[in-house]
Parts: sequence; structure tokens; C-alpha cells
Amino acid sequence: MKHLFTLNRYFVKYKWHLILGIVFVAGSNYFGILIPQKIREALDLVHGQIKLFKQSSQANPDISYDELNRSLLYFGLIITVYVIIKGLLMYFMRQTIIVMSRLIEYDMRKEIYSHLQTLDQKFYRETQTGDIMARISEDVSKVRNYLGPGILYGINLVTLFIFTIIAMLRVDTTLSLFALLPLPLLSISIYFVSKIINEKSTIIQQQLSVLTSMTQETYSGIRVVKSYVKEDQFAEYFAGQSEEFKRRSLSLAKVEAYFQPLMMLLIALSTILVVIVGGYQVYAGKLTAGNIAEFILYVNMLTWPVTAIGWIASVVQEAEASQARINELLDKKPEITSNCSEGYSITGDIEFSNVSFVYPNTGIRALDQVSFHLRKGQKLAVMGKTGSGKTTIGDLLTRMFDVSEGSIKIDGRDIKQHNIQVIRDNVAYVPQDVFLFSDTVRANITFGKPEASLDEIKSYAGYASVYEDIERLPSGFDTMVGERGVTLSGGQKQRISIARALIKDPCIVILDDALSAVDSTTEQNIMSYLEDNLGDKTTIVISHRANNLLDYDKIIVLEDGRIVQEGTHEELISVPGFYQNVYMHQTSHHELI
Repeated sequence: MKHLFTLNRYFVKYKWHLILGIVFVAGSNYFGILIPQKIREALDLVHGQIKLFKQSSQANPDISYDELNRSLLYFGLIITVYVIIKGLLMYFMRQTIIVMSRLIEYDMRKEIYSHLQTLDQKFYRETQTGDIMARISEDVSKVRNYLGPGILYGINLVTLFIFTIIAMLRVDTTLSLFALLPLPLLSISIYFVSKIINEKSTIIQQQLSVLTSMTQETYSGIRVVKSYVKEDQFAEYFAGQSEEFKRRSLSLAKVEAYFQPLMMLLIALSTILVVIVGGYQVYAGKLTAGNIAEFILYVNMLTWPVTAIGWIASVVQEAEASQARINELLDKKPEITSNCSEGYSITGDIEFSNVSFVYPNTGIRALDQVSFHLRKGQKLAVMGKTGSGKTTIGDLLTRMFDVSEGSIKIDGRDIKQHNIQVIRDNVAYVPQDVFLFSDTVRANITFGKPEASLDEIKSYAGYASVYEDIERLPSGFDTMVGERGVTLSGGQKQRISIARALIKDPCIVILDDALSAVDSTTEQNIMSYLEDNLGDKTTIVISHRANNLLDYDKIIVLEDGRIVQEGTHEELISVPGFYQNVYMHQTSHHELI
């Protein structure tokens, strides 16, 4: 249970829930133990009265029956009171321990969610989304079962055993030993079965992560699946993985199924021993018939807790396996952290000095000795073939990754010495893979500036040339865009993401092929706005097109991560190379149109 020990901090936090829960459980079992004792007294009373009546020829049967009835009524009322008190205490024990487990579950989900947001891109590149979802949902639920029902029944078992054994020993030591004789067998069986349950629970949770990941990926890419008519193939693969999950689950269920009858057998064995040994004790005059009934009730009271040992063991081992996966996630530390937490403003001076970068998960060298300097308000165009390293520049500027070699400076200060939040607050980054949240158009545009007014939203939508498109939507700016913006076209999603970036009013703007899905007229309108209104903002435009890069202060062309061309439009257009070829091709194509 070493991984479950990490939950002790929650027990400290909710100590009063736990302490009161233990008190209520103990109180409930204490009154439960009193019930067999009262039943024993009632049976002995009846047996004594009958014996006395038979021995006394002078006894008045009417008076004897009246006294017996009054005594039995008294015992009945006492037992009823004990049952009511026991029931109330059981209610309160659930209101403390089960509520505690729900509160801890809430805290755990928040902690995992908050921790996930601190992790960097390396983690998300290496981990499947479905696996993350399985840990934050299924694994937390398994742990919650341990924190609530598992602990509740565990405490109930321990306190009931203590009270019952004490009560049994006070009556007769010999009979108590025979009644408890099967317990060593129970302990041994629990030890071996728990190990098997733990191993099987771990592989079940791993298979569940596979199913969750596949489901998430399939529905995220449902357009591709349908367009290639691969529904049957995916369904067949999912069925195969589900069959594997069923096989592993049934394997665990078989172990648990064997365990349950074993528990019942041991309880039945205890009852048989009580009847046989107790019968001899009664015959010898050492015990009464009421004592035998009392012991049988004690053994039956232990039936559910002892039977529940198998279930508790299963819950604990499943929780151990799940908590191990949760701890593995929480032990992940971000490699990119802030060295300062102060707030300040930046102007937008950017300098790359011999920057090289190798992606940690693939080993691909995306940038190789890249150097350039942009002063505040200058505009840079980055061009190159696919895979030349253009997008990596934006990722490094927002510190999604750290450079492998060289340095990046913003306002003359190494980017690693900056507060990450300050940098990202001052950078408007429009990535090439546009992502919109399943919310309204208004919420998506104001994502970086929630306090923006409707007039601001409309203005920036106009700057991004998407205002008229939004107005034509069923509910305008309050239209739900669907998951990942599925209800919008590619161009509309790109332009909304541009509006979302510009409304932040940042000092650095990065557009990573953000106009690839719009027509040339719309592109020209957006670029005109950028030219006229971003004069004081440092701008980096990553693009495959050259015909809109005429007024940029600097243009660099990347090839295999290296700068192979650098200069202004006039300088590069006169030199044979990638830029000249692209420009000539686009110009001739435009003339043909």
C-alpha cells in the first residue's frame, strides 16, 4: 500500500470527518454487540421460567405468563432502541466518511487538472490524451472507492471484530477459540489473493487507457475516418481491444468469485464449530442455551464484514494500482519553469543568437545555428519548405520548448530569465493548427481578454475579416462553434483565431501560416490591417507565400533548420534561390488568373 500512503495528507486535512466517522462506526458496532446479549438474556429468562414452571406444581400459569410477557416486552423495547441508535449512527458514519471521500475526490481531480496545466509540450507529445483522461476519471474513481466504502467497511470490520471478540471471550474462552479458528486460513487466503488482484487490476487499468485513447482519437478524427470509409475497420479494432479488456476483467472477476465462496465456507465452519463445541459445553453445564444463540448471532454478525474482506482487499488493491498511475503522473515535473515571478512589461526586442533545437521525443534537429535580431516594431517574414523549422521559431519564442544550443533574448534579457506568464501575456500567437473551444464565437475571441466589450469584439472581428461571416451565423457572436470549431470552415476558424490573438493588444505578434485557408482578397485585407495598425508591434509572419511580404523589414528563408537566405524583398528577389522561385511562381500564377 506504499502508493496509497500518499493520501495521508488528505486524511490530515479532513481529520475531523475521519475521527467522527470512526466514533460513529465504533458506536454503531457497540450497540450492535449489545443486541445478542439482550437476546441471550431473554432466551435464558424464557428457558429458566419454563424450567421453574415445570419444577413447581404450585405455580400459577397466568401469573408466570404475565411476568414472562412483561419481561419479553421489556427486552423487545430495549433491542428496538439499540437498533434505532445503531441505525442513526450508521447514517452519521456515512455522512462523515463517505462525504470525506467525495471531498478528497474533488481535491484530487483539481490537483491533477492543475498539475497537468503546468506540464510542458514534451509531456503532451509523449502521452496519449485517452491515457490522461483515464487517470483523471477512472483511476480517481477507484481511489475514491478505497477512501469511502473501503475505509468505512475496513473500520467497521476492525471495530466489530474487537467488540465481538471481547464479548465472546467474556462468555467462554474455549468456545471463542473454536469460533475464531478459521481466521488464520482467512488471513493466508487474503494475502495470496490480494497480490493476484493487484496485478490483474493494473493490467486492466492499462487496457482501459488504450480503449479511452482509441475512442478519443477516433471521434476527434471522425471526418478522416468517414472520408476514407474506415468505420468498419475501426469498429473491428475497437471490438478487438474491448474483447481484450473483457478477457482481463473476467480473469479478475474469476479470482473474486472464488474468494467469495471461500469466505462463506469459513463463516459456515465457524457456525458449525460453535454449535458442536457449544452443545458439549451446555451439556456439561458450563454454558446456557442463550450463550449458544448469542455466539451464533456473533458469528452471523461477522459474516458480512468477513465476507467483505475479499471485496475490501479488491478495492484496496485496485486503488493501489490506480494511485500508482496517479502518482506517476503527479511526479512528472515540467522542464520549462520560470525563474522569476515578478510582473513587468516588455517592448518586443527579439534576438536569436546561434539557436539550435532538437526535438526531445524524435531527435529531429529543427533549427541549426539560427541568428537574427528584431527591434521593437520591426516585422519579420519566415519562409521555407515544409519541415524546414519555421514553426519551431514560434514555439521557442513562447517557451513551449527551450533551445538546445544558443540563446534567445527578449529586451536584452535571456528568455529563460523572464517570467513565462509575462512573455505569453505579451505574445499573440496564431498557430497553423487552429484550435477553437466548444463554446460561443464571442467566448473564443475573448479567450485572451475576457473583459473585452462587444464593440471591441466586433472591431477585431472586422480587422480579421470575419465579422460578416459571424453575422450570418444563426446566433451571431453567440453561436456555438462545436468541438474544435467543427461547425465552421477552415478559413473562418483561422480568422477567428487571428481576432482572438489581436484583441489581446500584445507587443509581439506571431502568425504561423495563419492565412493558408483564406482567399487572396481576404488575406490582403488582413495584411493591410497588420501593416497599418501594428506599426509599434514586433511581428513575425511564417508563410509559404511571398507576394504579401513586400513591406517587411527582414525576410529569412530556412532550409533544414538553417538560414540560407536573409534580407529585404528587393535584395532577395534579385538573387536566385527559394524566395525568387516562390515569388516568380506566385506572380505568374496571379497574372494567369
